[in-house]
Amino acid sequence: MYTRQSRGFTVVELLFAIALGVTVAALAIPIGGYALDDMRTRGAARYLAGRVAAVRFGAVNRSRATALRFVAASRDYTFAAFVDGNGNGVRTIDIQSGIDTPLGSARQLGSDFRAVHFGLALDIPDVDGARNSTSDGVRIGTARILTIGPDGTATSGTLYVQGVRAQYAVRVLGATGRTRVLKYEPGSRSWVSP
Repeated sequence: MYTRQSRGFTVVELLFAIALGVTVAALAIPIGGYALDDMRTRGAARYLAGRVAAVRFGAVNRSRATALRFVAASRDYTFAAFVDGNGNGVRTIDIQSGIDTPLGSARQLGSDFRAVHFGLALDIPDVDGARNSTSDGVRIGTARILTIGPDGTATSGTLYVQGVRAQYAVRVLGATGRTRVLKYEPGSRSWVSP
């Protein structure tokens, strides 16, 4: 008796394999998208912390006040570093008159980190645990100037960095001028070190 050996897949087996592949891909895409968003947002927060550290180093090295100035633009804030030109600190009026000079050009987070901007979602409490009433992500005083003195002390405050779903904060400690990066964990509704 002659038996015929099967050399391929049946249509049902092929359809099952395709359906399984589509299901696995559908599950992986949102997880991968969230991971990519988290990486971009974390990178932006660390970049800001690095910029603050560089400005702090420059202030101590030059023995003059140096600052990061944040200006609300059409889509997000722009920020640039300035150095004090007349010994009275970095001030908006001195920047406008050219006394306090820029150290490089203004940047925007979204130009380096796609879909990332300054902001804090309204349903998230701030890092101090207070109820959040505004989505503004730059919380360093009304002038929006983060000044660092020649002794390394700084304007204290928090810069909130928001991605599509990820939320980070760069906390600036006034007495030391140092920064701390925090991540918001929605499950525990708390800010933690990443």
